[in-house]
This record gives sequence, C-alpha cells and structure tokens, in this order.
Amino acid sequence: MPAGAHNMQERQLELATPFRLLLLSTSEGAGDMSTTTMRRRAGFIWAIVGGIALIAGVGALAAMAIINGITADAEPDPVPTSTNASASPSSDSSTEPPGSVVDAAVTELGWVAEPITRDEDVYIRAALAAAATFDTTRATRDEWLSYLDTWFTPDTRYNSEADRDAQLEQARLELRQSVVLPENLWNALESENGRVESDVSQTVTYSAVPENPPGDMFIGEADVVLTFTSTTEGNQQASYEQTVHVRVQVLCGGESAPTPGSTQQPGDCKVVRFFGSDGS
Repeated sequence: MPAGAHNMQERQLELATPFRLLLLSTSEGAGDMSTTTMRRRAGFIWAIVGGIALIAGVGALAAMAIINGITADAEPDPVPTSTNASASPSSDSSTEPPGSVVDAAVTELGWVAEPITRDEDVYIRAALAAAATFDTTRATRDEWLSYLDTWFTPDTRYNSEADRDAQLEQARLELRQSVVLPENLWNALESENGRVESDVSQTVTYSAVPENPPGDMFIGEADVVLTFTSTTEGNQQASYEQTVHVRVQVLCGGESAPTPGSTQQPGDCKVVRFFGSDGS
C-alpha cells in the first residue's frame, strides 16, 4: 500500500473512532410510560470524511456535528388517562396503491418523497431517511427544511387547537435545532458540492406512546446508514459511510392532517416529531 494511502487510512480511523464510541454510549431515556422502560440514548452523528482535501475541509468540521436521536418518549399533558397502546405496527393495510407519494418530483432535488400510506413500517423508514437525505447542489437548506415541515401533523393527544399548534411549532423547531445538519456544516458541505444519502434497511423496533388509547401513534427506531459524498480538488468525488441510530414518532390513523393540495387523506401516516438532544 502506498505510504500516502496508508496515512490517509490511519487519519480516517482516527476521526471515526470517537463517533463509534459515542454511538456505543447509552443512558436511560425520559418519559412516563407504565409499560415501557426506555432503552438507550443514541447520538445521530454526522461525519464527513474521505480524501485528504475532504478531511482537511468539510471532514474536520463534521467531526464536531451531532444530529441527536434519543430513546425518550414524547410526554405531553393530554386529557386521556389510559396509557394502553400497541408497541408494534398494526396489520391494517393502506388503501393507496403501492408506491404512492405526495410529490414524486422532490426526488429530483435530492430529497425523499413522502409516502402516502397507513403502513407504519413503510412510513417510518421513509421519515428516518428524509431527515438526513439532501443534495446541496440542487436546493438550499431552507428549502429542504420547508419541505420537511410538510411531513408533520399536530399531536392529537392534546385537546385544544392552541395546544396542538404550539406542539407542532415546537416539533418543527426541534427538527432545526437538534436533529438535522447544522447550518455551518451544511455550508461547508455545500462548498464541496456535497450530498447525503440515507439507507434504512435494518429492522425497525417500536415503542408504545404514552396517553394514546387509540394506539395509532408509534415511536420507531432503526439503524440508518448515511453516505456523505463531496467533490474534492481536481473534481474527484470522495465518500464516507456512517451508521447511526435514530428515532421518530408518527401518527397513522385518526386525525392526522394531510399535506395541503395532495392526495393524502386524514388517517394517513404523518410525523409527530423527530427526537432531538433532550428527548423531552
């Protein structure tokens, strides 16, 4: 092996080791569930490594960025007193034809199309991928975040419209502050004409949501493989993969709010929240 390649390999291992250690660290999750003991806190780590120029530029910054996924349940103060909820997806099948999405054209921007489905597993996999899939050469960060906003629905465990609206705004703010790639690292990746693709092919595990008598909300978590790709000097592309563990809460049924102007219907799956750094 050439000396230069050997040194670069050692440098990549040096940068990647702290990420692996962080992913192995666990802590007890917050929440007030009578049937579920929350498992571990897992960091959704952003890493951008590959090639000498990439390590020196974007990779050095990305080593400090963390997109946090956490194993704590959402805990609003809703009216229902029962906490019975299914901890696994329902067997109800969607009436939508296979492959139905809200807007297929968004894939041309490097984004994940939101599926129209009542299948929790299908939707959760798409949601986990959507929060970390983008192309800085095709759309701005603000445009991407505005698109992700359309995946959300209010938390129907709250009775009043005011409380639902407040929770929705908080969930969208949490997405920006604690979940997605920070703006300064987006800018660094953009300077390298970078993009990120996500693969969610591993098993999704489910947790029950407290104060959810209908059993139509689910918290799903899975390992996600992120592939960061940047263009280095000399127009050479360099890529790096990082496996992370992330969580999302969805509503599939009941009063879910369809995306305006789409063929979604009330009851189709929508995002209630992505879990940020504190998981409260």
